Amino acid sequence: MAEDLLKKVRKIEIKTRRLSKNIFSGQYHSAFKGRGMSFSEVREYNYGDEVRSIDWNVTARFNHPYVKVFEEERELTVILLIDVSGSTFFGTNGSLKSDIITEIAAVLSFSAIANNDKVGVIFFSDKVEKYIPAKKGSSHILRIIKELITYKQNNTKTSFDIPLKFMNNVIKKRSTCFLITDAFGNFDDSLEIISRKHDFSTIIVRDKKEDIIPSIGLVRLYDNETGKQIWIDSSDKNLLKHFSEQREKQDYILKQKFNRLGIDSIMVYTGEDYIRSLIKLFERGGRL
Repeated sequence: MAEDLLKKVRKIEIKTRRLSKNIFSGQYHSAFKGRGMSFSEVREYNYGDEVRSIDWNVTARFNHPYVKVFEEERELTVILLIDVSGSTFFGTNGSLKSDIITEIAAVLSFSAIANNDKVGVIFFSDKVEKYIPAKKGSSHILRIIKELITYKQNNTKTSFDIPLKFMNNVIKKRSTCFLITDAFGNFDDSLEIISRKHDFSTIIVRDKKEDIIPSIGLVRLYDNETGKQIWIDSSDKNLLKHFSEQREKQDYILKQKFNRLGIDSIMVYTGEDYIRSLIKLFERGGRL
């Protein structure tokens, strides 16, 4: 069992480290370096300085305008919010959604440590399942990959409110955050709060069979999150149309929310190459 686990970890490490080194390293650096800015000092106001950079406390004390000076942080903290709810353990194209989530998390992690950044992880379902504080180094990343492969969640449902609030309370420093999920759940006001505090991106992993039910007669559907099973007549065109319209409506509402909050987002599917989508996220800040 331990030998099989080591083989799985090694396989993912080889694949994702190569992708990170050969493809994503430059894109990661240009996309996320420079976003983190820290306070350096104050100096006297000069003509042309932005009014919003004025330090009003120092200005009042010396009766002369002073501005805050910021400098680029040399290292970033990358936080991965990883959905381990029951719905991620589904796939019809040779890979489960959870497999793709694991690979993408590994690619992001290796890209981060290649740029000397720290990586932390929050596993969540409808609660925070596990929190791994941010650290540097390959051994830390391998631990994360091992946890992704072996982790067995306690709960199967999804809540975005709880992990986002947890992150808001625990991660005080402005960080670069990636939410990796199949997005089957509702986002509340916590998303708006977290997107103002951190540089936030979302990677949605789906399987196309979740969007389209084939017309093959009676089909039993099983909900991995609730454990409920129902039978439907997939030859009923009105039923299929209603299902398709509801899914499109949900994704449209999600897209509008992300756009309104300025959250970069991509969608990838099992059985398809996610490399181009990640490059799009890194290079152009792609949205749904």
